[in-house]
Amino acid sequence: MRGAKSAKWVAGAIVVAMAATACGGSDSGSDKGKGNASGKPAGYVSIDVGEPQKPLIPADTNETNGSYVIQSLFTQLLDFDAQGNIVYTNAESVETTDSKTWTVKLKAGWKFHNGEAVTAQSYVDAWNWYANIKNNQQNSFWFGDIAGYADVHPEKGDPKADKMSGLKVVDETTFTIELAEKVPYFNYKLGYATFAPLPKVFYDDPKAFGQKPVGNGPYKFEKWTHKKLIQVAANPDYQGPNKAQNKGIQFKNYATLEAAYQDVVSGNLDIIRQVGPTDLPKYKQDLGDGAIEQPYAAIQSLVPAFYSKTFKDIDPKVLQGLSMAIDRDTITKTVLNNTRTPATSFTPPQVKGNQDLGTDVFTYNPEKAKQLITEGGGVPENKLFIQYNSDGGHKEWVTAVCESIRKATGVDCVGDAKPDFPTDLEARDNDQVKSMYRGGWVADYPVNVNFIKELYHTNAESNNGRFSDKEIDGLMAAADKANSLEEAVKGYQEVEKKLLEKMPAIPLWYYRINGGHGKAVDNVKVDFHGDLELPGVTVK
Repeated sequence: MRGAKSAKWVAGAIVVAMAATACGGSDSGSDKGKGNASGKPAGYVSIDVGEPQKPLIPADTNETNGSYVIQSLFTQLLDFDAQGNIVYTNAESVETTDSKTWTVKLKAGWKFHNGEAVTAQSYVDAWNWYANIKNNQQNSFWFGDIAGYADVHPEKGDPKADKMSGLKVVDETTFTIELAEKVPYFNYKLGYATFAPLPKVFYDDPKAFGQKPVGNGPYKFEKWTHKKLIQVAANPDYQGPNKAQNKGIQFKNYATLEAAYQDVVSGNLDIIRQVGPTDLPKYKQDLGDGAIEQPYAAIQSLVPAFYSKTFKDIDPKVLQGLSMAIDRDTITKTVLNNTRTPATSFTPPQVKGNQDLGTDVFTYNPEKAKQLITEGGGVPENKLFIQYNSDGGHKEWVTAVCESIRKATGVDCVGDAKPDFPTDLEARDNDQVKSMYRGGWVADYPVNVNFIKELYHTNAESNNGRFSDKEIDGLMAAADKANSLEEAVKGYQEVEKKLLEKMPAIPLWYYRINGGHGKAVDNVKVDFHGDLELPGVTVK
């Protein structure tokens, strides 16, 4: 994410992130120069980004709405360029000789927005706090590689310590990270926003901080009018490579993609991340040079809730059959207007280790679908539900998928709409999914591990389907002990082949961003993760 990406569930259907809980509107309570008619300050850029699910704390954010804001306010050690190569941001270097002990050197002179210096201690203290089980951070799992994690985050009971033994401060700009076991791709994981540092003021009142965060990123927090907009101002003292080329950003809520699109066309919104299904056929004509179409590292899937009556102790053959009952080619060409590419694996093409699994499980075959479902014992009550957020443009394709399943197999399929993305996520987090949910995952780092371990390991935070398999966990552990990144990638390719037998999810299609911008802004580019690079956007 140019300031950091978060492991993210994506909200949008045809897109990387569209959710919102209230109609778009703006807060004109700013005195920063002469604003436009919509209340936006002069020189600012507006974009449709919905209400974050959680307070604005890096390790408690793993969905796109919150991530967009987090990455504007915080910068971690490194990021990735458009090709997925590492770019150092706050770090001068991250080095290892054995994939187990890593030495981080920071660029000197960096400061938080309140003037406090960003030091090695800023990172070590933040990571220890994020990992501590008492702080209940969604992304604490990401620190599990570090030696001593089990002491601060035990499986049961209170922590034995408040610091991980693997983190050591060497001097003001140097610290070391000792891992419990070697992890050849660990430096790539550091490109995820959850590894951002925190200022001392955070620890005085974390709850209040989450509403008015103080970061070290390209923008400073200004205000959060809940379910309406979040506003950040350019940080003039920022030293990173992604320094703001505009005066600030307004993240605005919209109840529907159509409403946001109309505001872009009429000039009341600068950027829309994803055009909804009804406007896809005409958006290139409407927006002209402002139209954006580009593939990126993300995948959409259907994720069974393995605790549900529908899929508890289900035979994987049933899931393979349901997969073969979905006519991906027709749905992507018609309902999704050629904006998606049918999936042939559990990982997108842009990550290291992506492979064509060479299977017919992702190919539409009604006859084979019925056969597999019958052999597997059928779907309980011959009915399933697909949960989705109705503010993300998903209704059309979910309806089409259900019709395809019903027609091919006779299994009844019904969409289970939640009003917005946060409500959808809460249902997943609290094990309230009736059958399965639509999962959209965008890369945090460009390695196949991110689409396998972070989703299907028994203890992964984003494993909301509660898939658990000792054989899969063991294969992941073995791959993590590889001697090189290349060997680890190959190890996870073997894990992926085994996933095909277990079916923890049904991959549907790879994402492509289909968004755009109005005439008031320029230099709108898309990064590796499919996010729009907001710091580089210029106002005409």
